[in-house]
Amino acid sequence: MVICQSQLMRWRSRRSLSALKNGNRKQTGIRSSTTSIPMLEQSEAALGRVTQQLSRLEKRDWELWTIVSLTGILVSIGLLAILFRAAFDQETVHFEITVSRPLVIGLFVLLALLNTYLVTKRFEVRRLREQLISSTLQKQVIEQQSFLDPLTEIHNRRALDEIAGRFISQAKRRDSELSFLMVDANHFKQINTRFGHLTGDFVLAEIAGILKASIRGSDDVVRYGGDEFLILLSDSTAAGAQIVVNRINRKLADWNEAGNLEDFQISVSIGVAEWKDGDTLDEMLDGADRKMYEQKNSSSC
Repeated sequence: MVICQSQLMRWRSRRSLSALKNGNRKQTGIRSSTTSIPMLEQSEAALGRVTQQLSRLEKRDWELWTIVSLTGILVSIGLLAILFRAAFDQETVHFEITVSRPLVIGLFVLLALLNTYLVTKRFEVRRLREQLISSTLQKQVIEQQSFLDPLTEIHNRRALDEIAGRFISQAKRRDSELSFLMVDANHFKQINTRFGHLTGDFVLAEIAGILKASIRGSDDVVRYGGDEFLILLSDSTAAGAQIVVNRINRKLADWNEAGNLEDFQISVSIGVAEWKDGDTLDEMLDGADRKMYEQKNSSSC
């Protein structure tokens, strides 16, 4: 037994249930708050497109009601003209109109066709409105899910530019601190070799969970690639980031003490880079990556 079988089964069941829920959300167009990504620019752009298209639909709706109103006014004017002419052609005011049966039938048919047209168009506008809202929400769900790593259920590298840009912009605006932590799982290839790739996936998901549990709600964690993760700590210096590093190591020690892997202790190497005004994202990533490899080499991991 290389890993606690019951725990592995629970993990697989949890992932299957999560996949099922995500599938249901795709069909209904409902976005889960636990997997949403704060892609503000994309959300605002999508909202703007929906607003514009709904405005066009509302305009069509008003055009239909304008047609109804004008038709009613014209019919009323025509009837009044006929009535007043018939009344004032005689010395006494006496209203009497002789209308042939085909004309009456024709008027009823015309009104029926007009009402049918208006009702049909009304339902068409409503259907288009519902389709527009549904398709927009579904596209938004698909776009946002493309920024999630399905294994660890955290942001993937595609989301890094937007997330890092938001953190850097916030640090500039507030004149506050910002730290990047590059995290690499030590000896991860040995886990895949000794225990299999399913166990390796389980370990990656567990590490991601530990990282998420070690940061604040204002921070973020990204799967950078393979067995590497990136943590972004807002309002935090390199010294403050060390608190998070210690918290991660304590949680990993607790995980190892639980005996999840037989004769194997998982550990991570963490490099910290503190952002300074003017530093680019690439410079921050290079700095954190370099510090991480320095720690890995110093501990022979």
